[in-house]
Amino acid sequence: MRVTVCRKAHFNAAHRLYVKSWDDAKNEKVFGKCSNPHFHGHNYELIVNVTGTIDPVTGYVMDMKVLKDLIKSEVEDAFDHKNLNVQVPEFSDLIPSAENIAVVIYNKLLPHLDEDKTLEVVLYETPRNFVKYSG
Repeated sequence: MRVTVCRKAHFNAAHRLYVKSWDDAKNEKVFGKCSNPHFHGHNYELIVNVTGTIDPVTGYVMDMKVLKDLIKSEVEDAFDHKNLNVQVPEFSDLIPSAENIAVVIYNKLLPHLDEDKTLEVVLYETPRNFVKYSG
């Protein structure tokens, strides 16, 4: 029997959506106000879902304290109150769209999980706009 455990987290970050080789007019046409050269911010909500079999000894799919600490060290400490374009190395050459942020988070978390577990990342950029990534 496979069960999914879920952990919510939160971080605040600024970013700018733009293509470096385009001028401001083209970036504004494609990305609108999200291409503001002075950046803009979001209060991101993150849901991390880990699916696996229940350990018959502990009754856990994964210890939620371990998952909490992993999200803090790999995501919150790295992204919270940061300018993603400027301060987070993964986005030096990658547009920090919600889609790309979700993939980066997935790739940061997955190596820390046992091989028999599967991972899904759900990232809310706004209460109505969110993305899911599961590899």
